[in-house]
Amino acid sequence: MPLHRGSDQPDERPLSVNPFYGEADPVGGMTEAPPKHRLPTAPLPPSTAYQVVHDELMLDGNSRLNLATFVTTWMEPQAGVLMGECRDKNMIDKDEYPRTAELERRCVAMLADLWNAPDPSAAVGCSTTGSSEACMLAGMALKRRWAQRNADRYPGARPNLVMGVNVQVCWEKFCNFWEVEARQVPMEGDRFHLDPQAAAELCDENTIGVVGILGSTFDGSYEPIAELCAALDALQERTGLDVPVHVDGASGAMVAPFLDEDLVWDFRLPRVASINTSGHKYGLVYPGVGWALWRDKEALPEELVFRVNYLGGDMPTFALNFSRPGAQVVAQYYTFLRLGREGFRAVQQSTRDVARGVAERVEALGDFRLLTRGDELPVFAFTTAPDVQAYDVFDVSRRLRERGWLVPAYTFPPNREDLSVLRVVCRNGFSTDLADLFVQDLELLLPELRRQPHPFTRDKGAATGFHH
Repeated sequence: MPLHRGSDQPDERPLSVNPFYGEADPVGGMTEAPPKHRLPTAPLPPSTAYQVVHDELMLDGNSRLNLATFVTTWMEPQAGVLMGECRDKNMIDKDEYPRTAELERRCVAMLADLWNAPDPSAAVGCSTTGSSEACMLAGMALKRRWAQRNADRYPGARPNLVMGVNVQVCWEKFCNFWEVEARQVPMEGDRFHLDPQAAAELCDENTIGVVGILGSTFDGSYEPIAELCAALDALQERTGLDVPVHVDGASGAMVAPFLDEDLVWDFRLPRVASINTSGHKYGLVYPGVGWALWRDKEALPEELVFRVNYLGGDMPTFALNFSRPGAQVVAQYYTFLRLGREGFRAVQQSTRDVARGVAERVEALGDFRLLTRGDELPVFAFTTAPDVQAYDVFDVSRRLRERGWLVPAYTFPPNREDLSVLRVVCRNGFSTDLADLFVQDLELLLPELRRQPHPFTRDKGAATGFHH
């Protein structure tokens, strides 16, 4: 979560309240305008409080036009009703809400089957508030397993985790919070994610694991998980080092099983110890819900699992958070039940078709060069063509925002800081009609952009708040 500070303007003008908000007497509704940064002295009528908050939130962007986020922005009304019915249930209180806990257990079982666990009944897993928490839990399990195997050297030896430089920032946070050295494989040329051989070369006796990304947030491409496992198999044959793999499938773990069935990336690979995904991304659920699964009990050290006598019941938990609503877990079960495999396949195929279609039309405009085409994740990245000198991707992002479209522009990490791109994330709800409007708006902007004397972006680092 972002860190916020209190206001440094204590005498700032209070909120403005429309006289019509007074329920019976317009003047009475204006007796005291509420302050912004301290509690009001007296209560407001509920309708007035609602309207004040509602009006300010109108200044937020339209989430359906946000092509930066992977997070689900549309669900069926029935899912919204179920979530409303469960928002007051504390997910952690499994003794008091046993049916909600049962739906969570069923979701874990469904994912274990979907991800080809050798014995789905032996796989263990849990829901989380999102993939960031799931990654933290998976990293903790990797570190604890390594520490158990190296009890004679730890804590003297410093553990490390190998990953591509394209990982989501939560992995950098994990390494910082849990005192693990982050060893990152840089980008090279047109390779925008981890290289299996380079990752294996970074491993040593202190490596707790290697993270493979099934769906890089930078460009939507899958990392070669099978090739990564093969490189680590060869490393073990040469050195005896047995390095496990965690698959960060925040997005791709809910796409590949339905659209890329022949792609081997999951528990079919014996070296894959754990997998996470975001139910609130291509799992098609509103935020926030994630999932973390381990192939068997051996992959998750028992000492990390807390067994709490809570409200009269024995409750095993593995989490960084405690109290949270059961609504998102219930919505995930609803979505699994509602769609099934064929329904998920249809939804994800439609989204991929939209992404590929938009990518082709963007390329056809002539001003842009595609890096990816939306044929893995329904995501594509593109940059300006070499002969475009009048504007850059940051100008395009800024001008699209004027029309309501949120399209991130950002610079790639080492060793491709020279490359700045735009990225479009297609989600369920971003229909062919909306895609047509997006391409039309982009095309309408081009004549004016081409007439610019030069790019107007002076500070690329500050040009966008987006990094992942």
